[in-house]
Amino acid sequence: MIMDLHSRTTHSLKEKRHIVTGIKEKLKNKFNISIIESDYQDVWQDIQLAMAMVSNSRVMSEKAFGQIEDFVLLNYPVELAALHKEYV
Repeated sequence: MIMDLHSRTTHSLKEKRHIVTGIKEKLKNKFNISIIESDYQDVWQDIQLAMAMVSNSRVMSEKAFGQIEDFVLLNYPVELAALHKEYV
C-alpha cells in the first residue's frame, strides 16, 4: 500500500521528520508491517509512505490496510492525498 499524505501543520523538514518517524514506528509495532518513506523526502508538507505485509488471505490484508489508514488519519495531523493498494 502506498499512502500520499499532506500535512498543513508542518513548517519545516524537522517537523515533518518527527511526524514520519512517529508514524513509521507506531505502524511497525502495532501492525507488524514493513514501511518506508518512499518519496517527497525534501518536501516539508508532503509525505509518501510505502508499506508491505505478508498474509495468508486477501481479506486479512484488506482489513489491516483499512485499520492502518484509519489509525494514521485519526492519530496524526495529516490528510490523505492519494492511496494505492496492490495485492499479489
